[in-house]
This record gives sequence, structure tokens and C-alpha cells, in this order.
Amino acid sequence: MKQPVIAVACLARTTFDYEEAARLYAELEKDLRSIPDVRWAFREPLVIAPEEAQAASEHLAKECPDGLILISGTFHLGHLALIFRKSIQAPVLLWALPEPPANGGKIRLNSVCGINLDASNLYKSGVDDYCCHAGSAIDPAWLNAIRMRAALRNAHVGLAGYRADGFFNLSVSDTQLYERTGVLIDHYELSEVMRPAPGDFDEQSLQSIFDCSLLSESQAQKTAALANALDRFMQEKRLDALALRCWPEFADLYGTSPCAAMSLLAAKDIVIGCEGDIEGTLTMLALRSISKEPAFLADISQIDAAQNSALLWHCGVAAHSLWDGKSPRTLDTYFAGGRGVTAGFALRPGTITIARIDTARGQTRLFLQTGEALPTEKELTGTYVKARFERPAEDMLRLVTETGVAHHVALLYGDHAAALRTFARIMGFTIIE
Repeated sequence: MKQPVIAVACLARTTFDYEEAARLYAELEKDLRSIPDVRWAFREPLVIAPEEAQAASEHLAKECPDGLILISGTFHLGHLALIFRKSIQAPVLLWALPEPPANGGKIRLNSVCGINLDASNLYKSGVDDYCCHAGSAIDPAWLNAIRMRAALRNAHVGLAGYRADGFFNLSVSDTQLYERTGVLIDHYELSEVMRPAPGDFDEQSLQSIFDCSLLSESQAQKTAALANALDRFMQEKRLDALALRCWPEFADLYGTSPCAAMSLLAAKDIVIGCEGDIEGTLTMLALRSISKEPAFLADISQIDAAQNSALLWHCGVAAHSLWDGKSPRTLDTYFAGGRGVTAGFALRPGTITIARIDTARGQTRLFLQTGEALPTEKELTGTYVKARFERPAEDMLRLVTETGVAHHVALLYGDHAAALRTFARIMGFTIIE
């Protein structure tokens, strides 16, 4: 995944303590450069005059930044942020520094007032993708939001086949998607992803992860071969993510479903969404950019009002690395006339976030909830976990259905609500939560 590029400049005015601002900026530069998986582009020294802002912004624009940080070293001229924004069409973080101790009764930086000025100017100029932050360290939510935005805008995403039969709610307009996310979808035939290829998986490697006692030798071989074929296809096409029409053709044309193969690949950091769900796949890709773990595309399958929980389930595609470590981890053949080879286990407990990028009625929204995955007994086939959310489970279901959110959500371990809210703001998405 390509590293995001973030441009940074520090704005100041000589009527305030610009020397202290320069010192603080040098310290911040060291701190920012230590953050991994980001390519930083700094402008030195301080930017004070409009002509300096013009030169600095033109220089930084050559880096094609995914985000722009304007540090309010001191209060400064209102021209500066507007000049930067004109040259660099990227989300802006207006960052105010903590005020140092007063020196002779005088405000030394007046940094917060500086971002207030800039925010007002940007807002009244029709710019909505700016965020404001005050503190001695970068806002991690904004940084992760930029990672998610960059993951989409820099991604090569494919759709193999089409959406699943009858899943009209998963349909997207390619051009509208490109306009709103920067993602351009390439379309492929299912036959292209089924071509045999050498790879890391074989029957023995499956048996080292799963109980394969319910599989025939042929099913195990086909599952391993399909994992290798999908892996090869992703590499050949240089895809960052793939939405795959996984039924009904796979069982008929290939002889087994791709569910278990997708579980194997998800644990290798390969993003494949099932049932041709483009926006669900993009949500998984965005979430993967802010975590070392894969996301799981799940259905909200059951609501237990008495327990106040929801069952997040899908037919065996979760990365096997999300296993709870206790339930039997199996490969099963419970659908498609015995040809539906799927992974089966309960996911581990812990803090989770579920989210979905979802377009309806000409508007792109972001559905978002945080909660706790509960210890879950394995009683079903497929991969799943029970979860309890901040709002009652019945209310969450009502929210989903009344706003028409599609029936897949991406589950990621950890609380990522702040980053997702910021991501929605800079992308211009409406938040549903």
C-alpha cells in the first residue's frame, strides 16, 4: 500500500514570538518524521509573507500531497492559508500550538486565534475538508483519516464478475464512485481469476491451520489451488483490493466456492470482498490502512434483544488470524451441494468498530458503530462473533434499515470512531451512527 504524502508548513508573524514558533516547529518536525508509513514534505523556514506562502505552496504542490498541515506558529496574515489551499487541493489540518508562559504580560503566539481566522476564511470560501486541532502532538484521528483517504485515492481496485444475484443494493456507479473517492474500478471476468498458478498454499498448509476432516482430497486441493490463483491474479493485475462475485458461478464453474481461499488470503493482508460488494471492499481497504489486522466483511445476521447483542456472521471468509484461539477452526462444506468450502470458527472478543461506505439516493454515507465483541461459542458454520454496541441492538438495526444501509459491514478490531468521523468529514460523507 502506497504511503500517504503529507505536506507541512508553519505560519507566523513577526509581531509575535516567531523565534519560539520556529523552535517549536523544529521539535515538531523531528516528532513527525518519526511516525512510520508516511512520507513527509516540510517547508522551512517559517512562512510569514504572502509571497513566501506562494513560493512555499507551489514547491510543496510538486509532492502531490494527500494532506496538508498548516501549523499556526503564531497568529498570522489571513492570506497564507488561502494561498496554500489554492495551490494544494488536499484536506487541511489547521494546528494550533500550546501557548507558552506569558512574557511581560504579552501573548506570545496567539496560535489558537490563528486557526480560528484560517478556519473562518476557508469555510466562507466554500472549503469543507479542513479540520482544526490544538495540542503539542498531531491529531491521530486526522492522520488516520488521511491514511484512509490516500488508501482509496491511490488504490487499484478490481471487480471480478458482478454483484451477487439480486443484491441490487450493492450496485455502484463507476463514475460517481470515482468522483467521490478517486477509485476507478477495473472489471474482469470470473474465468480470469480461476486460472491455475503456483503459490504458497497446498493441502498440507490448509491442514496446518484448519481441521480439514470434512473435506475430500479434491476439495482441499481445489481450495488451495484457488487461493494461489487469486493471489497470482492480484499480483499480476497489481490490485490493492478485489470485489468478487463468489456465487453462484464459482461452485458450478470451478467446483468449489472461494470462501475458504479468501480466509487464507485475508490473513496474508490481501483484501478481497465477497458477493461483488465494491463499497464494502473499499471500506475494508480503508480500514486496513490504519490497522495491522484485516477487516471482516460481515452480515448483521441476528439481534438478541434479551442479551442486547447482534450476531456478525458471514459464510466463512474472515481471516483465520482473527480466530478466538479456542473454538474448532474447521473447513466445512455446508452449501452449494457440498461444494461450498468455507472457513468455520468464532472470532476473538475485544473492542471493535463496524463501518460501511454506502451510497444511496445520490449521497455517499459512512455507517459507523463501536462496541465489544463478546466471547462466542461455536454453534454455527461460517465465521462470526456476537457483539454489543453503544446503542441497543434493536436501535442499531432500526438505524440500519431506516437509512437503507447495505447488508454488509466491515468489522475491525479497536476503536476507530474518531478517525472514521474525520475521514467522513474530509471526504464529504454523511455520517450515520
